[in-house]
Amino acid sequence: MAKELSGEVYYPSEEVINYARIKDWEELNEFAKKNPLKFWSNEAEELHWFKKWDKVLDDSNKPFYKWFTGARTNIVYNCLDVHLKTHRRNKLALIWEGENGDWRTMSYHALHRETCKFANVLRSMGVQKGDRVTIYMGRIPEIVIAMLATARIGAIHSVVYGGFSVESLAERIEDSQSKVLIVADGAYQRGKIVQLKKIADEALERCGTVEHVLVVKRTGQEINMESGRDMWYHELMNLPIANNTCTLEEMDSEDPLFILYTSGTTGKPKAILHTHGGYMVGIYTSLKYVFDIHEEDRYWCAADPGWITGHSYIVYGPLLNGATSFLYEGAPNFPYPNRWWQMIEKYGINILYTAPTAIRGLMRFGEAWVKRHNLSSLRLLGSVGEPINPEAWRWYYKVVGNEKCPIMDTWWQTETGMFMITPMPCVPLKPGSGTRPFPGIEMDVVDEQGNPVGPNEEGYLVIKTPWPAMIRTVYNDPDRYVNQYWSRYPGMYLTGDSAKKDEDGYFWIIGRVDDVIKVSGYRLGTAEIESALVSHPAVAEAAAIGLPHEVKGNAIYAYVILRNGYEKSNALIDELKQHVSHEVGPIAKPEHIEFVDSLPKTRSGKIMRRVLKAKALGQDPGNISTLDE
Repeated sequence: MAKELSGEVYYPSEEVINYARIKDWEELNEFAKKNPLKFWSNEAEELHWFKKWDKVLDDSNKPFYKWFTGARTNIVYNCLDVHLKTHRRNKLALIWEGENGDWRTMSYHALHRETCKFANVLRSMGVQKGDRVTIYMGRIPEIVIAMLATARIGAIHSVVYGGFSVESLAERIEDSQSKVLIVADGAYQRGKIVQLKKIADEALERCGTVEHVLVVKRTGQEINMESGRDMWYHELMNLPIANNTCTLEEMDSEDPLFILYTSGTTGKPKAILHTHGGYMVGIYTSLKYVFDIHEEDRYWCAADPGWITGHSYIVYGPLLNGATSFLYEGAPNFPYPNRWWQMIEKYGINILYTAPTAIRGLMRFGEAWVKRHNLSSLRLLGSVGEPINPEAWRWYYKVVGNEKCPIMDTWWQTETGMFMITPMPCVPLKPGSGTRPFPGIEMDVVDEQGNPVGPNEEGYLVIKTPWPAMIRTVYNDPDRYVNQYWSRYPGMYLTGDSAKKDEDGYFWIIGRVDDVIKVSGYRLGTAEIESALVSHPAVAEAAAIGLPHEVKGNAIYAYVILRNGYEKSNALIDELKQHVSHEVGPIAKPEHIEFVDSLPKTRSGKIMRRVLKAKALGQDPGNISTLDE
């Protein structure tokens, strides 16, 4: 990039650019901008299709876009079968470590074999193309096998995160009308066992669609096995029905691959529907370019397969790219705060992709735990889930990446399926900005009327062009799909996030539209206030909310978790208020600061501000089934 960029900028080193697959982002972006359909069809050509498409994009029934229409494929064929014909047959597909120190590895050949065996088991249970299968377990290899086996035979998987409650699981099984549930007996989390089978048993008392429950033995504790309904996974996999070869269902490009529930700010969770063809092209392309996957890389996305990050960038994306992926079962700081750094050193991990909430959580323990380990294998870092505050970005860059690993700060959603705003290794970085949209994707920041706002002005983040991995609909609720995403600005997809774009065209996500506080007529993003608090040496994490105020309209209330070695005091409260006033401006000075030991978060690490608000106002917090603790 020729022109000088404004603000704090980190330019990639010569070494990074020389190694990267894409050395000139502008050139790729220019091509994709001029020929978006050619750009996507070129990428699709790199994958296997049983029959090629008649049309790259069918936009005759907007906003129900269709991609690669008329094509026949199956994402699992591209994840596994294609690699068996190459040098990757015996390459490791998966390296897994359990929280208790157990470990396993699987080559592409072995993962293909296990997937075929389990696909045959599912077929023997009467699972057919289009049937829904619910999967509920921890981060173990069987969750990957279950997803791939379901998709291989054309069924639709609905993965429910292994930390959800009885109510959430029941609601999702009921909504999807699943006939099979695949569950683990339990999962290890911080040295304790999460009783997954027990939760599943209670959930099944509330919904009547499930005919078979297949149970994976992970913890080996005593569980209830209901005769005629519950069967052990390992026993079924040893039966003659679990044959090594399994004919694969050829799918139409637009056939459903999975549904995944995402919580709205109100109402029941929405089932986001993704398909085989477009989703496959979107995640294959985005992972290949953004994390610059090379043949010898060991890649670790530290999310959970139960979230879209896990679907796209633990399961499908890495396998489509023939990568070696690492999966870890437990908590980042168990039994000690160096667990992650220990594993990066032990397995020679090259790429780490995680959430700001995990980074801030590990920052609390200081640099010493990181410095005990040799992290020189790391080449790239990544961030996902929420805007990363500049303070955490710098710590991640300097302490974890030793100032040589560019940070791929990605913005995207369950609905988008793939990275939407993201750098590539060759792109200059600004701490806290996801840089610019991925090539082939057009985005903007608009005002109430849908007109583009000026540089550094806040507005609504919208997507102006369709993209292959986009949500196709809300399962069984097309009206909700149109109303929620396409009705406010016709022809533009409304993300629900507020953002601004600087003079260099870099995007800065401010937060959910409902995470904006208006104080005396000024709009303040909660992320801005929280970043200011976290930039103080005493603060590990912070959450800000707006509470009604008779003069200002809203006053800022902040909740703060202190770092080790700092004591709660009124003097510190005053100091923090002054610090925010100094960092953001007097208008942002919190009215009230409360020290807490934890914050209510979703499983994907997003702070549930409405829960804090309800608590402060003495109201009912509503549906908190998506809370982590």
